[in-house]
Amino acid sequence: MQEPRPRHDAYAALRIPAFRRLLLGGQIVSIGTSAQSLAIAWEMYSRTNEPLALGLVGLVQAIPMLLLTLPAGYLADICDRRKLMIVSMLLTSATSLGLAAFSYFHGSISIMYVLLFLDSCALRLGWPARSALLPLLVPRDAFENAVKWRTSLGQISSMVGPAVGGFIIAWSVPAAYVISATATILFIFLLLSISVPKGARAVPGRMLSQVAEGVGFVWRKKVLLGAISLDMFGVLLGGAVYLLPIFARDIIAPAGVGLSPEQTLGYLRAAPAAGALVMALILTHMPPFRRAGRTMLLAVAGFGAATIVFGLSRNLWLSMAMLALTGALDNISVVVRHTMVQLATPNEMRGRVSAVNAMFISSSNELGGFESGAVAHFFGPVVSVVSGGVGTIAIVGAWAGLFPKLRKVRRLAENQ
Repeated sequence: MQEPRPRHDAYAALRIPAFRRLLLGGQIVSIGTSAQSLAIAWEMYSRTNEPLALGLVGLVQAIPMLLLTLPAGYLADICDRRKLMIVSMLLTSATSLGLAAFSYFHGSISIMYVLLFLDSCALRLGWPARSALLPLLVPRDAFENAVKWRTSLGQISSMVGPAVGGFIIAWSVPAAYVISATATILFIFLLLSISVPKGARAVPGRMLSQVAEGVGFVWRKKVLLGAISLDMFGVLLGGAVYLLPIFARDIIAPAGVGLSPEQTLGYLRAAPAAGALVMALILTHMPPFRRAGRTMLLAVAGFGAATIVFGLSRNLWLSMAMLALTGALDNISVVVRHTMVQLATPNEMRGRVSAVNAMFISSSNELGGFESGAVAHFFGPVVSVVSGGVGTIAIVGAWAGLFPKLRKVRRLAENQ
């Protein structure tokens, strides 16, 4: 007689106290960083009136991601991951306070770019450790559920941050940086209250060879390579979010929507998170994906199509709807990719593999911002956004043929 399949528990991960604390701290920080990102984008564009200034924000943040993420992954595999996170957050809170000071006194924009560079360096130091810490707190059978809850609640904070941030920067731009620093310090206190079990660690050795081992693991695992690179190129080409200050001030706000440009920007930045939140809440109450690979490909293609419509829109509500759709579809891709990366990787390599994942995805996000700003500088923001959406759809078609194993992935917990 066949045994009945165990009932799906939508709240399995939330029953773990350590996970709840990590989740709460992450959401607090996300609200702060979302408000800070909104503030820096608005400040750079309002002070320069130059699309390329927005692209340079992405560039100075991308360089540390390319240079430091893999070494940080090595450190995450040989050091105490919680301590690495704390050091990283202390440094990012300091850079946020520095940005607040230069913003308040209308200091040099060049120095603000330097502070953004240092902030990105500090963030890269702790990111692989943060990703690799989660599997130590959550059992394997609840891990996909944990990722879904983290992304769903993360989208709440990513939605609240820009929405509130729009009103904050209309009142005081420096206040957004102070809020970000305060949120980071609160996360440190929550992190100190978590008991982290010891897991297997890599044996310290030559950093370059250890880092190369992580890159080699991803290269040999063609499913991982396909998932990471698909998301990377999708993010690289779909960098519309970096141009939102231009759309908010020069394209949508003048059409008479009854909001200030700062408030319009806040709502536009919150829209992707709102869509992602709705999708994530749906996913947390659904059983695991049965055709995860195919689902990811369709989600990225839909992301590209929604980006095209947003680029052509002049209506606030249509623009917000398309941005919400990009967030919803991106959420699906994030859940599939992150779960696949963590479950297919042994613990002693998770820091390095998480670093490879973070380096490609995060740096492509920032480089995508630079690419969008550069194209907008020469051809205008509409051409920049629409061409990016077309390119994303083309990438999906190519990847479906280049990585057939990715297309055939079914249940993620069974993927080895």
